[in-house]
Amino acid sequence: MKILLAVDGSTYSKKMLAYLSTHEALLSPGHDYTVFNAQTALPPRAKAALGKSTVDAYHAEEAAKVLSTTTKFLKRHGIDAKVEWKVGPAGSLIGKLAEDGQFDLLVMGSHGHSALGNLVMGSVATQVLAHCKTPVLLVR
Repeated sequence: MKILLAVDGSTYSKKMLAYLSTHEALLSPGHDYTVFNAQTALPPRAKAALGKSTVDAYHAEEAAKVLSTTTKFLKRHGIDAKVEWKVGPAGSLIGKLAEDGQFDLLVMGSHGHSALGNLVMGSVATQVLAHCKTPVLLVR
């Protein structure tokens, strides 16, 4: 099975990894894993003031911080995953990668109770579910 793990470094991403560790059918060296992180773009004025190379280095460093936790976890379970990250709106980037990469399953953590419209799940999870045909497993 080809599985996409969308991570953001939050408590919910950690809960998602804990859930995977208790479900052998989902966490197996026999599957093909890709770990993905979407970085929020800096405001245009910040980009202009800092310069492209500084902004690119910042995004790469922040993505590496988030992705390293997940890749270390997977390596402890005998899994060597592919790693990807992009800059932009998380919901659409995750959904597009899941579709374009022809993944069999997308697994991600959910956050909740931040706004009235997102009482059940976070806005990124809502966007992914609305725009993605790939089966999604949300872990709370």
